[in-house]
Amino acid sequence: MTDSPPVAPAVGYYGDDVTGSVDVLLQFARHGVRGCLFIGTPSAAALADAAGSHEVVGIAGIARSLPPDALDAEVRPALTALRDLSPRIVQYKACSTADSSPTVGSLGRVIEIGREVFDSLTVPVLFAQPDFGRYTVFGHHFAAEGGTVHRLDRQPTMSQHPSTPMDDSDLAAHLSRQTALAIDGVPLTRYSTASSLAAEIDDSPTAALVLDALDDAHLALIGGALDELSGKRHPLFAIGSGGLSRALALGRPASALADERSADGPVLAVSGSRSPQTRRQIAAARDAGWAVLPLSPDAAIHAEIVDLLASGRSVALSSEDVPAFADHPDVLAGIAEAATTAIGKALRSGATRRLIVCGGDTSSRVVRALGIRSLSIAANPGANVVVLRARSDDPAVDGTELLLKGGQVGDDGLFESVRGGAGRAGQVRR
Repeated sequence: MTDSPPVAPAVGYYGDDVTGSVDVLLQFARHGVRGCLFIGTPSAAALADAAGSHEVVGIAGIARSLPPDALDAEVRPALTALRDLSPRIVQYKACSTADSSPTVGSLGRVIEIGREVFDSLTVPVLFAQPDFGRYTVFGHHFAAEGGTVHRLDRQPTMSQHPSTPMDDSDLAAHLSRQTALAIDGVPLTRYSTASSLAAEIDDSPTAALVLDALDDAHLALIGGALDELSGKRHPLFAIGSGGLSRALALGRPASALADERSADGPVLAVSGSRSPQTRRQIAAARDAGWAVLPLSPDAAIHAEIVDLLASGRSVALSSEDVPAFADHPDVLAGIAEAATTAIGKALRSGATRRLIVCGGDTSSRVVRALGIRSLSIAANPGANVVVLRARSDDPAVDGTELLLKGGQVGDDGLFESVRGGAGRAGQVRR
């Protein structure tokens, strides 16, 4: 009797922050595909065990906030571990607004590493995510904000992004600043069939090709092309947003996600995001009766947070204009440390089991610092908003329900709608 061969997942992926990694879970779950997301690269045995019961296996990392010289140590082991699972496709999940620069979260460096790990020829790149208001046309990228679609370099948030401001909507040009490798694109006017697009990618002499998409029809065609390519290059390495994940899942019928939330009571929201949308969400929460306090390392504020939560009142902590971090040598690290401390004290007090963490980079650091091993979907309240359940060896953290959101995710009333839990009984409305 021989051992059964290991089971290979259909898709393995590395996400350059936690919030983006969760979006991949959601895109596949909407089409009935089960996924497991690890926080950081786990052991080979843990990955293989997950692959035995999940079609999609992911690793959430922090590459989006790292300088190029730190990317190799973060990204290469994760991509190598995923390659060794022998999935059909390995996706490097990047933000749908192509957040990166030559000095922070360099996707050009990622293309270089990926081509080495996978012995790749041309790497397909897809940032478009139409259901989230992200579109690529003739290589230029557009992103919606406040109901208006803007060219990426004119979008209010991304044009003023604090770490990776966008000054060019041409994605091939944007990526070319981050690597000496040749980057080009395929306009949607050359999309005819999945096979012809697969051939165009396969025959390209460039290191990477940016793909256009305006709607699900384009995504489906791209998904078919990548599926065809994966039969020749196994695993196929590709870079893209949740739109790429959706493209790979579209061949299956859509399915509704069950609401499996079980936690009750007040919510603690912690924000490292300084986006205008997060600012509006915090203001709306204040108007709905939430207490809004500064995110701070001050123990007195932490005690006040616990008291407010114990009284049944939800609390939002904002990092906007907080002097405590002005002189910190690493502002992001300081914000993440303060957020982790506040959350840890709240959870260990028993005052809440429900969290919102705002900001992709902040979320990535907080979930690692809390000792969360993996995440699964508990509910999908709407659009790209996902409530997760955490798994941890720490009893105070294990089973916690949390929403991890990027700065631009969710409508103005998001915090209150998550707190209300679609009208679940027994909650104190404050």
